[in-house]
Amino acid sequence: MKILEIPTSRRKTGNRGEDLATKHLRKNKYKILCRNYVGADTEIDIIAENKTTLAFIEVKTRTVGHENPREARPAAAVTPEKQRKIISAAKYYLGTHSNDKRISLDIIEVYINADKSQSSILHIENAFNINTAYNKRK
Repeated sequence: MKILEIPTSRRKTGNRGEDLATKHLRKNKYKILCRNYVGADTEIDIIAENKTTLAFIEVKTRTVGHENPREARPAAAVTPEKQRKIISAAKYYLGTHSNDKRISLDIIEVYINADKSQSSILHIENAFNINTAYNKRK
């Protein structure tokens, strides 16, 4: 059984966030190419494209009221190390798929109310790039 198939409450929250992020992207004229893509031993939550951009997207979901006080916001969980891994997986994808579009490395923050009645989404386009992720390693 793959780790993504283990039905923990945290994984269920993450899956719900990815579902909501996917709906948000479709509403904003993105075509979903792949979910939970694994390349270079790293998972990319969503790979999507619109007319001009191919986006590699990391989704971070939080239940409102259960935020981690050490993280100012969900995007803070995408550390420089996680960024490097996503970049490696994106390069692997690009090596096996043709592309003539602009590349964007995005983060989508999903906030879900504890009763799951509402959610809000923040799509951070170009949240990081190859240069900033590698320069932060120092």
